[in-house]
Amino acid sequence: WAQIAVVAACAASVAALLAGEARGARALKWTFKPAASLLFVALALAAGALASASGKALLAGLILCAVGDIFLLGRSKSAFLAGMAAFAAGHAAYIGGFILAGAAYRPGVAAALALMAWFGFIVLRRLWPRLGAFRAPVAGYTLIIGALVVAGVAASLAPGEWRYGAGAIAFAISDVAVARDRV
Repeated sequence: WAQIAVVAACAASVAALLAGEARGARALKWTFKPAASLLFVALALAAGALASASGKALLAGLILCAVGDIFLLGRSKSAFLAGMAAFAAGHAAYIGGFILAGAAYRPGVAAALALMAWFGFIVLRRLWPRLGAFRAPVAGYTLIIGALVVAGVAASLAPGEWRYGAGAIAFAISDVAVARDRV
């Protein structure tokens, strides 16, 4: 029941955050973005993240990304760079977690690599004219997102482990939405 309660609280926080985004209500965003991020951490703990090396690595990634979410609430360039750095470190932790969970080269990984190279190229091509001084950090971040998705797919190709790839893809989609909003 604990996991269900945390999922419900997280869903309510995300709904309030989206309402805050739609209304431009800064107080709602500053309240419910950190709440949702911390509830993701709570869910990982409730699901037993501390019971395995891969779970601990994924938990570290969630914590780092929660820090990134808090930095991204600020609108300054330094807050953006700090948020991007926290997310990059979080994604590196996820990659480590996927490797510990059994990511390995299997049929399908090459296709994921090719798709992420194409996806990264398209995203950077669209954002490039507006990036200015952020070109190098965003290009590097795009590489780590690609590596995250490929590692997630590699882990999810093991029997019964689809959730790693699904989570990595969801992160990539979320990050593109953030980039569109911020650039």
